Amino acid sequence: MILSFFHFAILGMAAVPLIYYALALYSAWQFFRSSNKTRPPTSASYTPAVSHLKPIRGLDPDAYENFASFCRQDYPEYEIVFCVGDASEPALPTIQRLIRDFPECQIRVLIGSGRVATNDKVAKLARLVSEAQHEHVAISDSDVRVRPDYLKTVMAPLADPKIGAVTSFYLPIEERTFVDRLQSVGMMSDFYVGIVVAWQLDGVKFALGPSIATTRERLAAFGGYQSIENRPGDDLLVGRLIADQGYEVELSRYPVETVADYQSISELIHKRLRWIVVMRYMRPWGHFGLLFTQGLPWSLAAVAFHPSLLTAALYLGGYFVMRCAITATVAIWGLDQRSYWRRLILIPLWDAVAFLVWVTSFAQRSIRWRGNRYYIRGGALAPVNPGAGGK
Repeated sequence: MILSFFHFAILGMAAVPLIYYALALYSAWQFFRSSNKTRPPTSASYTPAVSHLKPIRGLDPDAYENFASFCRQDYPEYEIVFCVGDASEPALPTIQRLIRDFPECQIRVLIGSGRVATNDKVAKLARLVSEAQHEHVAISDSDVRVRPDYLKTVMAPLADPKIGAVTSFYLPIEERTFVDRLQSVGMMSDFYVGIVVAWQLDGVKFALGPSIATTRERLAAFGGYQSIENRPGDDLLVGRLIADQGYEVELSRYPVETVADYQSISELIHKRLRWIVVMRYMRPWGHFGLLFTQGLPWSLAAVAFHPSLLTAALYLGGYFVMRCAITATVAIWGLDQRSYWRRLILIPLWDAVAFLVWVTSFAQRSIRWRGNRYYIRGGALAPVNPGAGGK
């Protein structure tokens, strides 16, 4: 009797991820069906002067083309401001070449953040914002590449006074390795799925680091980047702190592009583990709740405890069909990634990796970031080895 109850309990629990997948499919359909349809009519002509801010550390693959894409904007007035650590920065010759090749663009380079902080990227952003010439700012990572309509598109929603920030999906430009393809499948089938579910249930109260558009006033209202320079997850925090002011954060359907550069499965796992450990500290209950979104292990458990063709068809078959439907909705229909039909077979592999990383995260007391290890204490980064701060 007890054993029978336990079997039925497993079957019931294994159905919960399928319910989550149904919610995710509905959320994805709703988001991409309605995305950007409520923008004020005047926003298309809203083109305020913009300071485009880029904190730089190291030289990414195809860095010149990434930087040059921001010099080709179809936009009336903007500047590009880089901040590098020091004069030995590997990317500095590339930026100097950019200045020579695009004399019509307003390009400036700041040397050093002028601050001592654990999160050096955020320290650089603090200086960039303080020295920006314009009220409106666009912030992007160094591996991002954009089309000429980027600034027009991300600035347009800010014409609405209710919008405090705009953030964007990001897509890989070229997937050179199997690991790149696996990471991309993870983004489409897992990360973006969680984002559209959050949008459906609670609105967007975060931002995505590759592209954020906002104003200096919105940033100053929560204390600016200097107030979060020792904390992890700065992009998520910026969106949350702007939303806490009562503004909306718009998740644009317009995607930017990033250059994929995963050299090994180990590198991918370490990055995923760092991200999920940060989430465990920032949103502990949400992190634990991921247990109920893990369709693959629950479906396997259902078949193991109640082996039959019907159970396998309902649970494993239902799991794979729903996961493919969600990924197709996000990647193929929503983000126009037509080639993803051939990638759907990788979803179970990604889900297995993601589940193992999630389990491992509970045993992690620190994160590895830029060659150093950090504890997360009181929401702030603390070096495991004193003096191991960012460059």
